[in-house]
Amino acid sequence: MYKLILVLTFIFISSTSSALQRVIYPSIDNVNETRFQDLFEILELALEKTYHDYGSYELIPSDFAMTESRRLQEAKSGRIIDVIWSSTSPQKEEDLRPIRIPLRKGILGYRICFIHQDDQNIVNQVNTLDDLKQFHVGQGFGWGDIEIYKYNEIPVGDAPYQSLFSLIGPRRFNLFPRGISEIFKEFAVYGPENPSLAIEKGMAIHYPWPYYFFTSKHNEALAQRIETGLERMINDGSFDAIFNKYNANAIEKSRLNERRLIRLENPFIPEKTPFDRPELWFVPSIDSIK
Repeated sequence: MYKLILVLTFIFISSTSSALQRVIYPSIDNVNETRFQDLFEILELALEKTYHDYGSYELIPSDFAMTESRRLQEAKSGRIIDVIWSSTSPQKEEDLRPIRIPLRKGILGYRICFIHQDDQNIVNQVNTLDDLKQFHVGQGFGWGDIEIYKYNEIPVGDAPYQSLFSLIGPRRFNLFPRGISEIFKEFAVYGPENPSLAIEKGMAIHYPWPYYFFTSKHNEALAQRIETGLERMINDGSFDAIFNKYNANAIEKSRLNERRLIRLENPFIPEKTPFDRPELWFVPSIDSIK
């Protein structure tokens, strides 16, 4: 009887251990950054919401940080990363398995710029897309936004993400546009070491910019688990609760109702983007946009 109990215990432990799903996500190279904290929380809760369907899980950061292009490459192969977050495009949706729920409800499409602190009066003269074309925009290596600025005939260059803040000082770039949910957190991190860096006060840029979780196409089970969890979060209100927790203050501080809005065209939106689901999107009051 004692031996039977030992065998059953071993079988139970073995089956429990084998059911543990390891989910590796991209690590961050700056421990002071909090700009992805909401995505960590969303991902973890989506996995928790599906615990009874799919079993235990363990969220693990990758062994080293990577550029955007490297993350996409590794996610496609599925060898060292299981899930990433990124803006979407037809090419990304061809290479990867998209989970078409915009993680920040499309708020990243509303952009405020970092500028040199002495350039506010110059930027005050920007009222149209043609005006914007006179400025040089900085973006990170491999960022999908680059093609949008090029399509709209706005001069754009790239550099490593963390270098972009310091390159505003010598005016290597005139504008570094950031999502309204990103810019205030980034200023708190990078502003003190870049004294000429300032948040522009009167303009906003907008283009449709869905931001999704992606997995390898070879890992459909994980994609379905995350998608199921996100849908449950939308239905029970926990998705909006996280959105408001991390973005309500930034939305208020961005003062979109007081800014001149410059709209850019994004011709790279995939056909299956769920614009027919209004509950998935952040839309400022029409009266709040000039």
